[in-house]
Amino acid sequence: MLKKICFLITATLGFISLNAQPDSLNVLWHKIGAIENSNHQLWKTNNELISKIRLQQKTIDTLLKVVALNKINIQQTSDSLGAKINTTENVSNQNYSKLDSIINKHTLLGVIAFLLAAMISGIVYYLLNVRRKDDKADVINQISKTKTILEEEQVKVYTKIAEIHQSQLDMLKADRTVNNKAIDPDHSLAKKIADEMVKMQMNISYMDQSVRGLRQLKIALTNMHDNFKANGYEITELLGKPYHDGMNMEASKELDLSLRSGDQVIRRIIKPEILFNGNNIQQAQVIVAYNE
Repeated sequence: MLKKICFLITATLGFISLNAQPDSLNVLWHKIGAIENSNHQLWKTNNELISKIRLQQKTIDTLLKVVALNKINIQQTSDSLGAKINTTENVSNQNYSKLDSIINKHTLLGVIAFLLAAMISGIVYYLLNVRRKDDKADVINQISKTKTILEEEQVKVYTKIAEIHQSQLDMLKADRTVNNKAIDPDHSLAKKIADEMVKMQMNISYMDQSVRGLRQLKIALTNMHDNFKANGYEITELLGKPYHDGMNMEASKELDLSLRSGDQVIRRIIKPEILFNGNNIQQAQVIVAYNE
């Protein structure tokens, strides 16, 4: 087809060249040369495409053969796996049957053994729990007895201290009577006695009221307070009282969630507030419990 087209073009150009002028004829021959070159390039390209198509066709044929061979291998592998799976399934069924038989034979013995072990464990736990409760009760009783003994000894010591301070207050009163013209009396002994009195009051507030000698100690503290007042001193009652910010005392605070929200209570007294003839001679230092 391409040759026919080239022949027609050549014939047409030849006819034109017979009737054309010399200059026009040269132009035409130049164009004819260009067309022939293009035609040659097209012919060459066409041959290259044909070669590539043939090569690709060979490649496709080879791939088709490989696919067919793989298909055969896959089928053979599938058949082989199917046979192996059937064999494995038969063996598994046989093993399951044997295992089921063994389990059925030993299930009853296993249940009995488990029940016996559970029963024995329960009995041992019960005995240990009873023993632990008895031991715990013994420990609690021992602690309670020890606490009572210690509190009784503490009451005895506080009673002796109260007697000593009572004597000191009597001597202080006598000294003030003799030296009643003293303008600036020494308050160091009064402050020391007041600190001891408040400390004893705080400690006995935590004691069991049935502790031996506690009632006599409270009477002794009451007498000390009366003697303290007789010397012109007064200790402000602060323990357990509500606290308000801005009170004339040094306060350290500690959180206590057992209190109601917003409450502040004086929990402990480090140093009591002491008045002498109505004048403050010692500022209080306290611990305040609060809840936000």
